[in-house]
Amino acid sequence: MPSICQASFFSLSALFAAVACAATPEIPSSLQAPAGEELFLEARAAGVQIYECGAKPGDTAAYAWNFRAPEASLADAAGRPIGKHYGGPTWEALDGSRVVGEVKARDAGPDASAIPWLLLSAKSSAGTGTFEGTRSVQRVSTAGGNAPAASCGAANAGEVARVPYSATYYFYRSRPAYKY
Repeated sequence: MPSICQASFFSLSALFAAVACAATPEIPSSLQAPAGEELFLEARAAGVQIYECGAKPGDTAAYAWNFRAPEASLADAAGRPIGKHYGGPTWEALDGSRVVGEVKARDAGPDASAIPWLLLSAKSSAGTGTFEGTRSVQRVSTAGGNAPAASCGAANAGEVARVPYSATYYFYRSRPAYKY
């Protein structure tokens, strides 16, 4: 499957794409979008990962920082706002279209101090516009966002922490069938 960089090579904007391609990360094979899907949008996210101190899942006698939701602004490669990302996980465009994802695969990524890289499939979508037809989403190039290093216990149960993060999201849709 061609990357956005390979696909852009044949376009009129090849010169500009070459600059963008220099920063395109190597995506692990476990996070590749399914065959028959093509990349149609790159969005950069900046925001927070929200955690709450509470009972550790599977061990109610222990405490842990439990992930609650992301909260981030989305921008295109030029930095123009295109929407927001929030719990679900959901991506919602300024035009009202949205997609809700479901994690299919994860990879630790190259930075242990950052949240993992993910492949998500579209669980549902609504509206027409930017996210219409989204089938898969990749989260890559993550920075920050891991659970707080601060202790979590009975003394601070219920405390909420908002940890800054950034990531790049790649959105895929079904490749159109070509007729010859």
